[in-house]
Amino acid sequence: MSVGLMALLDDIAAIAKMAAASLDDVASQAAKAGVKAAGVVIDDTAVTPGYVIGFAAKRELPIVGRIAAGSLRNKLLILLPVALALSYFLPWTITPLLMLGGAYLCYEGVEKVLEAVMPHQAHAHEAQLETVALNAKTLEDEKIASAIKTDFILSAEIMAITLAALPAGSFVKQAVVLAVVAIGITVAVYGLVALIVKADDVGIALARNEGASVLAGGGRGLGRALVRGMPVFLTILSVVGTAAMIWVGGGIVLHGLEAYGPPSIGAAVHAATEAAAHVLPAASGLLEWIAHAAISGVLGLLVGAVTIPIVGFALAPAWKQIKRLLPRAAQG
Repeated sequence: MSVGLMALLDDIAAIAKMAAASLDDVASQAAKAGVKAAGVVIDDTAVTPGYVIGFAAKRELPIVGRIAAGSLRNKLLILLPVALALSYFLPWTITPLLMLGGAYLCYEGVEKVLEAVMPHQAHAHEAQLETVALNAKTLEDEKIASAIKTDFILSAEIMAITLAALPAGSFVKQAVVLAVVAIGITVAVYGLVALIVKADDVGIALARNEGASVLAGGGRGLGRALVRGMPVFLTILSVVGTAAMIWVGGGIVLHGLEAYGPPSIGAAVHAATEAAAHVLPAASGLLEWIAHAAISGVLGLLVGAVTIPIVGFALAPAWKQIKRLLPRAAQG
């Protein structure tokens, strides 16, 4: 009996070691894949606070929470199974779908630029799309829906980068790694977003501390700095987020053009980045990145500028017509 018990314990220990090694492998792969998707994660973090600006303080965290829930739902229930299915059955469709998503990011980013530069035209464009809010609740719902749509594209890029970074392995392990990355990135992004949007409230609380100690005095100074600085920081972050949408969207489209377009596109981009690197060899890597980002940004602006009239004069009227026909079809 004791020999059998020892053998059973040995088997359990062996299984535990295998499970621990498997968990370590999953964690290692998830960390490496997350690092490769860091650029898109930063863009996601920069974009989201812009959707909260203008709402009452008591609505900020609920809005962030709703966007985070939508983001996690997108990643786990839609993007994860779709990414695995496409990579297994239709791998050739992933890049074209990402290009469509990139074009949408360009559209969203350039639309925000249009709103800042020519607000009257932006308002007219929104009226064409039937997206002008009539009350605060409608506005909040629209902002959340828009944020979740934008996050969907960024999340799709994150999941695609993660999947591409994974070594060949079992279907289950890939699914687990994708789930770990999805949950980890969502918690990190929206936890940071929550801290950013509530920093001014923390500043107010610190500034109102009437304690006589040196620590309380320092806290009041920090609080006043936060209260004065956060509106400026949020404005800068909104600008960065808009630029990031255009840059990331343009980069996705550029990657697709390099893959499916004439070889001259990739050769021209490579030549431009190499020329930038030769300007200052000591910072060649940084200059190559800046050159590629600049090319992606210019392409993103062009794609966004083209898609805005297409959406306004073709897709939006077609969608309105479809919505009018749907009730009739249901009644008939």
